Amino acid sequence: MRRNIALVGFMGTGKSSVGKVLAKKTGRKLVDIDREIEVAEKRKIAEIFAQDGEPRFRALEKEAIARASSGGNAVITTGGGAVTDPANLEALKAGGVVVALWATPETIHRRVKDSKARPLLNVADVPGEIRRLLESRRPFYEKADHHFHTDGRTASQVAGMILEKLRDLA
Repeated sequence: MRRNIALVGFMGTGKSSVGKVLAKKTGRKLVDIDREIEVAEKRKIAEIFAQDGEPRFRALEKEAIARASSGGNAVITTGGGAVTDPANLEALKAGGVVVALWATPETIHRRVKDSKARPLLNVADVPGEIRRLLESRRPFYEKADHHFHTDGRTASQVAGMILEKLRDLA
């Protein structure tokens, strides 16, 4: 069984878009952790946050990551805060290779500013909150096995760069 490729990083760095391209190019199944949670819970992530709070969402996320990581032959895309729990990063690494995607706060803001599905950005100063959250999560993202910047690149270009680096896994 081929190992998983897990994509981590801040919201708006391209995990979902790059994940779709990687899955198609490698013949792996795509496992979007947020989508898995939404299907299992029969409600959107924003609703889970609003009704049950972030701790409940993080517990559901941990279960979904453990399930996805135990299989193989998948491209796993995680939510931006997933790797702030060391157990999640450990599970992702045990099941395969972890790739962090990066973008500048300005690029992230441009990509997510019109989204209503970002519960952590329901604040007055969205650019400031992006910078604050990105800096607080940076140490967790830095623990990934490989790192790629997505600014000014298409999902296909980033996927190509990842596949070149991970030739042995493809």
